[in-house]
Amino acid sequence: MAYLELKGITKKFGDFTAVKDMNLLVEKGEFVALLGGSGCGKTTTLRMLAGFIEPTEGIISIKEKEINNVPTNKRNIGIVFQDYALFPHMTVFENISFGLKLQKQKNDYIKEKVASVLSMVKLDGLEMRYPRELSGGQQQRVAVARALIMEPDVLLLDEPLSNLDAKLREEMQVEIRNIQQSIGITTILVTHDQSEAMSIADRIVIMNTGEIMQIGSPKQVFEEPSSQFIADFMGYTNFMDGEIESIDEKTGICTINSFGKKIKSDYTKNMNCSVGDKVQFSIRPESIKIADRMDNNSENTFVVSIKSVSYKGSVTRITTDEFMGVDLCIDIADFSEENVGNEITIKLPCKNIKFFKK
Repeated sequence: MAYLELKGITKKFGDFTAVKDMNLLVEKGEFVALLGGSGCGKTTTLRMLAGFIEPTEGIISIKEKEINNVPTNKRNIGIVFQDYALFPHMTVFENISFGLKLQKQKNDYIKEKVASVLSMVKLDGLEMRYPRELSGGQQQRVAVARALIMEPDVLLLDEPLSNLDAKLREEMQVEIRNIQQSIGITTILVTHDQSEAMSIADRIVIMNTGEIMQIGSPKQVFEEPSSQFIADFMGYTNFMDGEIESIDEKTGICTINSFGKKIKSDYTKNMNCSVGDKVQFSIRPESIKIADRMDNNSENTFVVSIKSVSYKGSVTRITTDEFMGVDLCIDIADFSEENVGNEITIKLPCKNIKFFKK
């Protein structure tokens, strides 16, 4: 049995269905990210887990015990909110120890526990400071420490890094992941940030309009999207229209005709398509290669003209003149032919082309 289970969870607000028939199994010590845009149902799911709202239908269980009717304060769940929700008039020590004091724990025990969790989140020596005297990252650590000190069965993170600047957000992603792994706590993260989910989660649950679209490891959902929606949501990609012209059953390769050009793709990952089907296929900018001009006639190799060039630090983004009905975007790490109007030869690796039936 799974450590945490959501079985047939549905939440309705009047005629509006915020979450629809959600089924999810989470193992002990697993880090799962609920990922999606605004209104997809991820925060509603977290609120049901926390006990702030009750499901209209379905069962939520932790360690095989149903918790639907268990009050929030009895669920043994730790929560870190987007705005941290620290008490401004309390010191770091008082904020972290608040829950233990409500339990009327002994002072020596409280001091020992606070010292331990402060060390865990790297805030030693700051216990007498107030939230206003801390940086955003330090306030975040206090919020995490306050949740962890209660030794919860499950830790819920509600977009905890959205208020931090980009550099600090990346640093805190590493910190949260390290803390989670060191104590092995089962963690659910709600986020709209694809890179954040991919950086720290073991599995990603992509949601849209209240439903689960795909569940998988970061590598799976990025490299093997189950739909056009997932491919687009998980990062910028080039989409083109075409029609399946032939399928080679022996090699597992199919040929797509797009605006008179022939594109070969790995058919074995798209077994639900047939010859004659209209499809939309995609390839990410970083997957496109610059080829040698002598390779013009090789498979999936084409000559294109540069329409614009944009330097982005780690890569240079090239936009081509219309290619198969679109202005193709290409990200190259080391590119020297930066003049608009120049012709370059590009190769679209067969294994990197995904297509979806229209």
